[in-house]
Amino acid sequence: MIVAIVACEIGFWVLLGAGLAARYLLKARALSTVLLVSVPLVDVALLAFSVIDLRRGGEAGTTHGLAAVYLGVSVAYGHRMLSWADQRFAHRFAGGPPPVRPPAKGTRERAAHERRMWLRHLTAYVVGGLVLGLFTALVGDAGRTLALWNVMRLWTLVLVIDGFVAFGYAFARRPISSTKDR
Repeated sequence: MIVAIVACEIGFWVLLGAGLAARYLLKARALSTVLLVSVPLVDVALLAFSVIDLRRGGEAGTTHGLAAVYLGVSVAYGHRMLSWADQRFAHRFAGGPPPVRPPAKGTRERAAHERRMWLRHLTAYVVGGLVLGLFTALVGDAGRTLALWNVMRLWTLVLVIDGFVAFGYAFARRPISSTKDR
């Protein structure tokens, strides 16, 4: 399973890079569209690999839990990652505008940005939990899937810490400006 996860991650970045190269370097819009639309198929492939492995009697373990995390993160952050890469590629290779930066620390806008990012994290968490529920149902024995849910325990802790940090930005002060900013 770990090989499938790594292969899907590599496939994601290869399809994304090839799609952007086709768009900006080769000026091949149709090819670019096909490649970029294919990026989510990597997630479908990982889900299929996981389901097939579990249906064939594979031991439901941490790697299946990591596959669920990967799928949750991909659903919640996938479009944002594509936009992030597109902005940078367009700027570097096609004379596009500079990439959009997050708001300055210590501002209300930054606090709102961090809360929105935490909500994306929460979405990833929920999707990952649903995928783990699917895996558990496919195995049909909750006892055999306990290792899957250990991943969620750790992810819950990460989500809570991320929430404290994200909502803590609401209380952060704007950094003290240097003398040359005055």
